[in-house]
Amino acid sequence: MAPIPDDEDPGLDLAALLAGVERDLLGRAPYLTRQEVSERSGVPVEVAELMWHLLGFPRVEDDEVAFTDADAQAIRYAVDLQRLGVLGADSQAALVRTWGRSFARLAEWQTGLLAEVVAAQVDPEKGVRELSTDVLPRVEALQSYVWRRHLASAANRLLAGADPAQPAHAMSVCFVDIVGYTTRSKSLEESELVSWIEHFEDQTTGVVLDHGGRVIKTIGDEVLFVTDDPATAVAAARELVERGADEDDPFPSVRAGVAHGDVVSRLGDVYGETVNIAARLTSLARPGTVLVDRGVHDLLCCDHGTHPAVEAGAGLELRRVRRASVKGYSRLEAWHVRA
Repeated sequence: MAPIPDDEDPGLDLAALLAGVERDLLGRAPYLTRQEVSERSGVPVEVAELMWHLLGFPRVEDDEVAFTDADAQAIRYAVDLQRLGVLGADSQAALVRTWGRSFARLAEWQTGLLAEVVAAQVDPEKGVRELSTDVLPRVEALQSYVWRRHLASAANRLLAGADPAQPAHAMSVCFVDIVGYTTRSKSLEESELVSWIEHFEDQTTGVVLDHGGRVIKTIGDEVLFVTDDPATAVAAARELVERGADEDDPFPSVRAGVAHGDVVSRLGDVYGETVNIAARLTSLARPGTVLVDRGVHDLLCCDHGTHPAVEAGAGLELRRVRRASVKGYSRLEAWHVRA
């Protein structure tokens, strides 16, 4: 929890309030050492310590009281998942580490947001109590709902065609990059910059979802998303660059690169040459343009002539641009999507 000012209320016991929040979140105040957690979970202390570290928490001393029954239960769950064959020796560390990183970022953002709400109240002490009893349970329930809905969507996609035995499968990958981000960011106040980036991420995510795509991650001034087919990726990318070219639209000027081919999906991220090519195409694209690779070209074109039309986009054509030398590719083929 971010610090709550107490200079105006000498009687406010901030430490006690924060201890109460911790107790509500963990079920009770920490009262176990790492050795005691190991004994309660039935897991060797070195394994329990490794799990704790992978989750993103610092190592603790032998005599430090830092754990509760919830920590012991979490370790037992991890062991159960191993026994059930869900967590293998090769995937446990990566999966747990991903959990830790993802939830750490989410917790930092949520804590800052909720602390601002509490600090703005006339009675911060009452605000902290309401946070523990009313707000956090609802946040937890909503997070569980969102996770289950995304789990259902991911399962449907898997059952629709992807072979789980194959390490890679074909999909379209697109990067959308803000033009002139460095220059613009220097002229904005911190709050303005945050608002600008959030607007970009929010609007881009909305367009991608409306086209049936999935946002993989946001990287500051850039968004990476994937679709099952190139027509969808190109349509989403074109909508975004057209919005960026509209002077009446607050959406920033962007450029995009789309590639299609085999992609390795792992722990919510995507890897492989197709991803690399999409990134290189984006760096080559001029403001307000979309560049695509050979994979997109061959799937979208009615024929393989010099100026082929795009099957899924009436009135579109792909015009070949001069081959370029970029990192990792001496002569990268690219086509400019034109209306």
